[in-house]
Amino acid sequence: MAKITGPRVTGDSILKAVFASTALSVVVILIALGYELVLHSMLTLTTFGFSFITGSTWDTVHSIFGALPYIYGTLLTSAIAILIGLPVSLGVAIFLSEKAKGMRLLGSSLGTLIELLAAVPSVIYGLWGLFFLAPVMRVYVETPLHAYLSFVPFFSGAPFGYDFLSAGIILAIMIIPTISAVSRDILNAVPNSQREAMYSLGATHWEVTRKAVIPYARSGIFGATILGLGRAVGETMAVVMVIGNTPAITADLFSGGYTLSGLIANQFTESDTAMWTSAVVEVGLILFGLALTINFLARVLIWRMTRGTTYRV
Repeated sequence: MAKITGPRVTGDSILKAVFASTALSVVVILIALGYELVLHSMLTLTTFGFSFITGSTWDTVHSIFGALPYIYGTLLTSAIAILIGLPVSLGVAIFLSEKAKGMRLLGSSLGTLIELLAAVPSVIYGLWGLFFLAPVMRVYVETPLHAYLSFVPFFSGAPFGYDFLSAGIILAIMIIPTISAVSRDILNAVPNSQREAMYSLGATHWEVTRKAVIPYARSGIFGATILGLGRAVGETMAVVMVIGNTPAITADLFSGGYTLSGLIANQFTESDTAMWTSAVVEVGLILFGLALTINFLARVLIWRMTRGTTYRV
């Protein structure tokens, strides 16, 4: 008579179960975060509805809340950070991966310094921005821009120093280490066969980098950019210390502004009514949804960029 046995438990099956549960825990944490944010912001969700996002008045005395200026400030400063930080980061990554290969000491030293910059606490960047960057921006950057380009809406206001532009620049400085370090590793992972094929056709070093290396690694570079954008969107202390903390919706980059994360940091401990607390939590929910939306759109764009290809870094 044959003996009936159950499925054999092996080390591979145990590891597979452990890794699967670890991956699923990320989904559980994400759902738990969203649930708690929705639960504790239900009062303003039911009271204001969509007008909470489109409204521009934040009056804690009369319990009137609109988050549009804070959403605008978050998006504007993040856009400035990406516009300034991405070209610099890509330049650093290309230099370290393509130009500094023959200079190992220089390349390794610069790479280590970049990684150390990524580990600097944001409050340190904020203090540096408060005492050095903002005054320098006001005197040496914003004043000349206003003097010669005041007819442009971006530079029409009086130079202030603690404004959208300074906040965007300090965010750019903060995301450069992240984007450049990840992009460098991605460029280093490009097979040498890609470079050698271009060299065999008589291409210059720059043509090899531009036409072979960067296109091969573009999806990875885009992913690194999204990592930097995620940090810029959620950054708090450094931005709070240099943005002026004045809710405003304006094209003038010399105007003070406010961000979603700055509002949470400044007002959560001060909220002494249920409506006010719910409003601050809903701001956190908006920030949470904004981060998820950015990452979702990034994944869609990466898919569109890489579909039809057989390999990508």
